[in-house]
Amino acid sequence: MKIKDIMTRQVASLNAEDNVERAAELMREYNVGSIPICDGEKVIGIITDRDIVLRSVVDGENCKLQKARDIMTSNPVCGTTDMDVDEVARLMSERQIRRLPIVENGKLVGIVSLGDIAVEPTIKDEAGEALSDISEPSIPSF
Repeated sequence: MKIKDIMTRQVASLNAEDNVERAAELMREYNVGSIPICDGEKVIGIITDRDIVLRSVVDGENCKLQKARDIMTSNPVCGTTDMDVDEVARLMSERQIRRLPIVENGKLVGIVSLGDIAVEPTIKDEAGEALSDISEPSIPSF
């Protein structure tokens, strides 16, 4: 099965100059945990709810003034529409990511989450394995 068959096609995105508050608003509005950051239709970064907490809130930043580019992860891993679902699950597992922007001809066309993969009966074992790898605890850096 191809990832294009299970990905979410309606994806909210921001540009790098939008503020962090707008990212949080979109996450709440769409009930998602990440927002791709685009230059036009090209994915240049991604912001997660965790990024907002660890790179903005905990430092006492003003989310109305702080730009998406300041806290985004640049050059995120992306998948393509022609990838097999098990290949995407492996990629997510190896890179320890829960949400993967999907591009076609360099343009954002969808996003897939570990949950999207987990509900597919033919591939739920790959999702379980990926979740196990993604969820491995890390040692705090103090």
